[in-house]
Amino acid sequence: MSAAYRKDHLTINLGTDFHSYDNSKTKRKSLIRAWRRLSRLQRSVICMMLILGMLCSGYIVPAIYSDYHTMDDQLDTVGTRNRLNLHNTDLLNTKDQLEFEKNKLEKIEGLKKKAREQLQGIMAKVNAGHKKAVPFGKDQPMVPPIGKDNLVLQPPINDDDIHGKANEQIAAPDGGEDEDGKKPSISNYDYFKERKENPRQKAVVSAFKDAWKAYKSYAWGRDELKPISKTHSTWFDVGLTILDSLDTLVVLGLKKEFEDAKEWVEKELTFDKDRSVNLFEITIRALGGLLSAFHLTGETVFKEKAKDLGDRLMPCFNTESKVPYSDVNLRTGKARSPNWGPDSSTSEVSTLLLEFCDLTHITGDPKYEDVATKVSQHLHVLPKPNGLVPIFINAQTGNFRPSSTITLGARGDSYYEYLLKQWIQTGKKLDTSKDDYVQAMEGVKEKLIRKSEPNKLTFVGELLSGRTFSPKMDHLVCFLPGTLALGHHNGLPDDHMELAKELMNTCYEMYKRMATKLSPEITYFNMAPGAPEDLIVKPMDAHNLLRPETVESLLYLYRFTGDKKYRDWGWQIFQAFEKYTKVPGMGYSSINNVKSLKPSFRDKLESFFLAETLKYLYLLFSDDPNLLPLDKFVFNTEAHPLPIYNSS
Repeated sequence: MSAAYRKDHLTINLGTDFHSYDNSKTKRKSLIRAWRRLSRLQRSVICMMLILGMLCSGYIVPAIYSDYHTMDDQLDTVGTRNRLNLHNTDLLNTKDQLEFEKNKLEKIEGLKKKAREQLQGIMAKVNAGHKKAVPFGKDQPMVPPIGKDNLVLQPPINDDDIHGKANEQIAAPDGGEDEDGKKPSISNYDYFKERKENPRQKAVVSAFKDAWKAYKSYAWGRDELKPISKTHSTWFDVGLTILDSLDTLVVLGLKKEFEDAKEWVEKELTFDKDRSVNLFEITIRALGGLLSAFHLTGETVFKEKAKDLGDRLMPCFNTESKVPYSDVNLRTGKARSPNWGPDSSTSEVSTLLLEFCDLTHITGDPKYEDVATKVSQHLHVLPKPNGLVPIFINAQTGNFRPSSTITLGARGDSYYEYLLKQWIQTGKKLDTSKDDYVQAMEGVKEKLIRKSEPNKLTFVGELLSGRTFSPKMDHLVCFLPGTLALGHHNGLPDDHMELAKELMNTCYEMYKRMATKLSPEITYFNMAPGAPEDLIVKPMDAHNLLRPETVESLLYLYRFTGDKKYRDWGWQIFQAFEKYTKVPGMGYSSINNVKSLKPSFRDKLESFFLAETLKYLYLLFSDDPNLLPLDKFVFNTEAHPLPIYNSS
């Protein structure tokens, strides 16, 4: 999970609106039928010719660096991070600009040559009487289908093509509906059958039910519950807790609660709101929740609502740089940068491809994947020393703000997470993402990893202004052990797993050493020789927001190693939540001070506690290998499972 909002709750929703981009259904179906009549080889030839034509015609051009802005990122002594000091605009000098453009043009020429060679190879096979590919369709998919209603991937493309996939993404034939009008789910797993649960799982289910009951009683249809004042908070005004919790209800087998939520989505949910929303947050929470619920249940209402929301978010991408605006008004479609400055958070603009790619695959409309892919491709070609990125990027120029902080915490974290998961989601075909991820992890090891004193805890620090090391580690960084372990599970180097284990131990110590046994939002690590204590927690950083990152990583480490200590650590964390964050009769609330045995409540039940924290704990304690296997699903940064498109 990743978010600027989750770090300091200062994300300001400024928004953009909804525009519908529906094309003629008749024309689209005609084109799809014509495309299906072609063989796989014929389609590959057409794709390569289109790509070559675009390259040779100069239709695809590199983004040109323009204005750079400078910014000093300060640590706020009263607990608010990322306060910005804006200075005068600086331009790249002419020599650097020309050198950058020269390098990009050389890369374009290399791509042209490679495309020509591939096309010549394909034509040689045709001329030699190479056997035609069997046209894909209902009975002969190009790759094993995930479900009747899902799409198969388009023909493989050259992963080195930084200019993106061709737009010839064609839907597989519709698999039809069951007698009850419901689409089949992506697997045969019956989530609502009676299941055998161990005591720890039952405790998690009980916790979820308590929170859900309170939400339904005092905040039903609203975004989030305020359990102390017994009221609600409004952020996007779309029933965010319901959308964020849909797949958790399924995974926990809570059929009645799920049916209530589905009925609300069918009858009450509307995105036609004159309200600005943050593109990143509504994508990972609402869009991700709807997509996952569709995949797990096959209920078409979730697909329809996901498409409606996706269409309303599209205006964010109407920028010359292809880097999206951070906010959009759901009704008017007006997109813009946030109130606090001209830039977007790097993690926010780069944490979209899993959801938008999946939306394309279930609807057959390539536009969603296309816009998100262009963002990833743009970030791929930007200069990234050691593979690490500043936390701010300008939607107009498409450039990073070079003087901003480099961190795997707020505003940076899920950029790195999605590099790996994009590669996994595509069946390990998107090698540019994998390569960027591997390079970034090397940069983390070289520039950000340090050991604390006196116990040599491994931690991940930050580079203030991109240069000065700070021994500060957000709790958000605790996603990294799980991501490293997931990468190793998918064939990446052994030292990734070793680092994962070391960081996992540190994240657990951030809980264990506090009076409440709950982690603070931010920890500083002592590097002074002879220091008596490894951890330093400042008063304004001592709150706990019910975050999921540590238990998320515990799930990955347990599944990949089988070491039961990770389960035990998760159980200890869950018991601490029960003891210090539970509000009698009202669910749970974030707290102000993990160093106090009597912490005060912050009066907020974050939607991600239900969407992520409790879901990950339930899965951690599960003995069922068929419950969301990690070789068939990839979790988005809000813990919504999406299918891996080469799984059966």
